[in-house]
Amino acid sequence: MSFKLLKGFAEISQRRFQQENNMEFKHKSVLLEETIDGLRVKPDGIYVDGTLGGAGHAVEVCKKLSAKGRFIGIDQDQDAIIAANERLRDFGDRITIIRSNYCYAVKELRERGIQQVDGILLDLGVSSYQLDNPERGFTYRVDAPLDMRMDQRASQTAGDIVNGYEERELYRIIRDYGEDKFAKNIAKHIVMERARKPIETTGELTEVIRRAIPMKMQAAGGHPAKRTFQAIRIELNHELDVLRDSLDEMVDILSDRGRICIITFHSLEDRIVKTIFRKNENPCTCPSNFPVCVCGKKSKGKVITRKPILPSEDEMEENPRAKSAKLRIFERTRRE
Repeated sequence: MSFKLLKGFAEISQRRFQQENNMEFKHKSVLLEETIDGLRVKPDGIYVDGTLGGAGHAVEVCKKLSAKGRFIGIDQDQDAIIAANERLRDFGDRITIIRSNYCYAVKELRERGIQQVDGILLDLGVSSYQLDNPERGFTYRVDAPLDMRMDQRASQTAGDIVNGYEERELYRIIRDYGEDKFAKNIAKHIVMERARKPIETTGELTEVIRRAIPMKMQAAGGHPAKRTFQAIRIELNHELDVLRDSLDEMVDILSDRGRICIITFHSLEDRIVKTIFRKNENPCTCPSNFPVCVCGKKSKGKVITRKPILPSEDEMEENPRAKSAKLRIFERTRRE
């Protein structure tokens, strides 16, 4: 299938989907009250949302800011930038919106003369808009080109991974990022199918996955393509690497008693956040039998959430996508 045909197919699918669902950039913010409470917004503070999306959390932060406060929103998705600009325009020049990946947040802040901030928010994962927009290729529920790029300026797509990775690499990402026990068979079936013809759409990939998983397991384990789609998306957008490489410097740029709040939707993300928060609270590398610390590494603050904050039963019932959400909070303590 040519690119022109794929593009036309996506445009037709998107128009039909929008007509049926009256779709615009909407994302129901998960753990909204808990996150805003966790940030402890100061009216004259500086706050950063590194995953701005449709600005659901951002609006609530900005409502608490005075004319002296400042908000910086960052997102790599152009559709999110457009939607957030519209929703935040009434807050005037307190708002700065940047199109970038949150891994460059500290760099972007320092380029604008900001050396410390009072709070940082990350709401990880995929927005409802990205999932519901067929053109973006994130969902297995609507047939569309295999895209899955969070930043559409990127050249590599999900289709490049599906059709270009060796079988052992496909197996690795489906096993590690999708945690699918049928990863080996799924990878095998993908390679067999693409030898016949390239796998070009989400529907084609979904059918390949269905054939790789026993029917009795499909009936009990939810949608058979869910884990593989998640794995490909994480690999394509380098989601775990970006998170792992960003958190330490985000903690460093926090002011005294500044907080970072992170919402995760995947066990691997949550594990990274939990580990890095604990390391910043207790970085000492001395053997446990040493009477005093001699490594010289000092704590940067404290973990506020010993256990993650979870959505309420009411929120999960109202918004099923909240079911896997976990909120963790870290507070910076400066001792200069």
